[in-house]
Formats: sequence, C-alpha cells, structure tokens
Amino acid sequence: MSEQVKQATKGSCIISEEVIATIAYNAASEVEGVASMAQRPLNLRNMVASDAMKSVSVISNPNETVLDVYLNVYVTANIPTVSKAVQRAVKGAVQSMTNSPVTKVNIHIAGAVTEPQTTEQQAN
Repeated sequence: MSEQVKQATKGSCIISEEVIATIAYNAASEVEGVASMAQRPLNLRNMVASDAMKSVSVISNPNETVLDVYLNVYVTANIPTVSKAVQRAVKGAVQSMTNSPVTKVNIHIAGAVTEPQTTEQQAN
C-alpha cells in the first residue's frame, strides 16, 4: 500500500512539443553556417504556430523523439558539415534539457543565401 502512495505522490512531467521545438530551434540557430531557420511545408497547424514550430517538426513519445529541422545555409557553407553540426547541437540540447532520448534529427536544407555584407563591403 505504501508503494502506491509513493507512486501517486511522485507525479509526472510532460514537456510540450513546442518547448522541444524551441530548444531545437535555438540550438540549430547557433551553428556556424546556418543563415536562418526556414519554414517547413505549410499545413493548418503551422499557420498559427510559433516560429520554432514553423521550423521544427517534433514527434515525441516516452521512448524516443524524432525531429525534422528546416533551415537555410550560407552558400559558402559545406552542407554535410553544417548538417552534422546541427544534428549534434540539436540532439545534445534536447537530450540534456528534456532527459528524453533523441533517436533522429532530420535536416532539411530549404535554401542557400549569400552572407550579409559588412559596412566596409557595402562602402566599396
């Protein structure tokens, strides 16, 4: 009987998909070579979602988390290198903050953009 009481008082922690998407969005944004986050293909749910949910798709259950990350890279970036760095950064951030195993981080390169010009480059 005392074991049932312990289980009832332990409670649970449920982390929303939006929180997981925000963690992944911030981790991916900080990787060198990533120009910006891109919008994933539209559906009705995306139209009212946060920026993070527009760029990151999350499929989560107690045993695994699968993420699809959509981003734009600089034209000078090496896409495989940037993709692997984003996968490592996103997986590490999500696992460390949620304590939930991330089984897949799928990277979708939506576009390539030129690097922004500095003030000196614009003057020339």
